[in-house]
This record gives sequence, C-alpha cells and structure tokens, in this order.
Amino acid sequence: MTIDACAALVERGDPDRFAAAMATPPAARAKLFPLYAFNLEVARAPWVSKEAMIAEMRLQWWRDVVAEPTPRAHEVAGPLHGLIKSANLPLDVFDRLIEARRHDVYADPFADQTEFDAYIDATSGGLMWLCASALGASPAAEPAIRAYAYATGIARYLQAVPDLEDRGRMPLPDGRPEAVRALAGQALSRLHIARANRSGANRRGIPSAALLSGWQTEPLLRRVLADPNCVANGTLALSEFTRRSHLAWQALLGRW
Repeated sequence: MTIDACAALVERGDPDRFAAAMATPPAARAKLFPLYAFNLEVARAPWVSKEAMIAEMRLQWWRDVVAEPTPRAHEVAGPLHGLIKSANLPLDVFDRLIEARRHDVYADPFADQTEFDAYIDATSGGLMWLCASALGASPAAEPAIRAYAYATGIARYLQAVPDLEDRGRMPLPDGRPEAVRALAGQALSRLHIARANRSGANRRGIPSAALLSGWQTEPLLRRVLADPNCVANGTLALSEFTRRSHLAWQALLGRW
C-alpha cells in the first residue's frame, strides 16, 4: 500500500496522467497518484464483467472505501484513505464521481446533452477538483477548475468514442459531425472561461500541478473543430513531438 504502487498502476493504465504527474514536484505526485489510481480503478469497474451486478458491486466497494473510517488492505485504497484524511477531501465529490460511472455499466445512451454534461462534470470535473483540493486550492477556485476540467474531459472522451462504440455503447447524445464540432466548440468556450478567470483564480490559489493533466486539451479540441470526422475514425491524437512540447511548456510555465 504505497504511492509507488499507485504510480505503477497509473503508468500502465493511464499513461497521459502518469506523464503529467511525473512533470510535477515529488510532493505533488504523492497526492496525485492515489487519486489518479482511484480514478482508473473506478473507470475500469463497469467493464470488468458483462454482468451488471458485478460491476455495480465493484463500484459500491469503492464507495465503501471512501466512506469507511479505517483503510482497507488494498494497493490503492490505503494511500487514498490516508490522503482523504490528511487533506480533508470532500466525500460528496467522490460519491458523485463513482455514481456517474454507473452509466458505463449499461448500454443506455445519455438522455440528452444535460445528462452528458453532468457525467463529464462528475467524472473529469470531480477528479480535477479533488486533485486541486489535495494540493491546497481555495473553494473559490472551484468554478474555474471545473470549467477547465470540462474541456479536458470532453477532449479525452472524444478520443474514447471509437472504443466505446466497439463496446456496444452510444457515447454521444448526437454523433453527427456538426454536433461533434459544436461540442468541441462548447468545450473550448469553457476553456476560455477558465482562462479568463485565471489571474483572479490564481490569487485564490489554484495549484497548476492539479491542472497539468489537461495539457493536450486545446490542440485536441482544435483538431476536432477542423475535422470532426477524426473522432469517429479514431485519428484524434497529437504527434509525439506536439505532446511532449505542450507538456513541457505547460509544466515549465505553470500555465493552463
């Protein structure tokens, strides 16, 4: 039950967040890796079995991990429990994140854009807010962080669309190219809103390490604006040079 075990899990299962965490100071990594590992475990839970009941039980197991007063003997649950206690992390944010993943257990489409947006906010927004809270963010910064997280969540989700379709899901409320382009535009607008509040939010204390996982967000969304068909055909990605340069730039300057 160590931070190293969490880091190894993230390295195997979520290499983009692993790269982002490794670009932060060691003290930040110690808080990011348990949260990223928790997120990975919860995101995987709906897919571990074709039996919905088993997936639901795994999600409930993580809900219990978060709520119980004593840690469980698990490579992620132990470090996560310690972080929750030491950083006084909001349990309701964990609960909403886990609850949102119940949608992935079933093949039902999102009812509408509002339900889809709530899913992105609970998952991507919840995770980024937990990371920021663990690193000392002020509650006043939450709207700006969630706006940035929404844009990041949309970019990552659009990359996952082909895989979700292969698994028999209907991932988007509207999968037409023009609707996908509009969704990317909406996400970019949220990104601009977050940045417009950046100077004031920074004075309220947004730790840039918590937002570094969104380093690919803007170039990915701009690719979708230019060619929304890249989502359906599975080519929404950046070159290795572009990925590395964006991560280095954002880590060096502490900008997002």
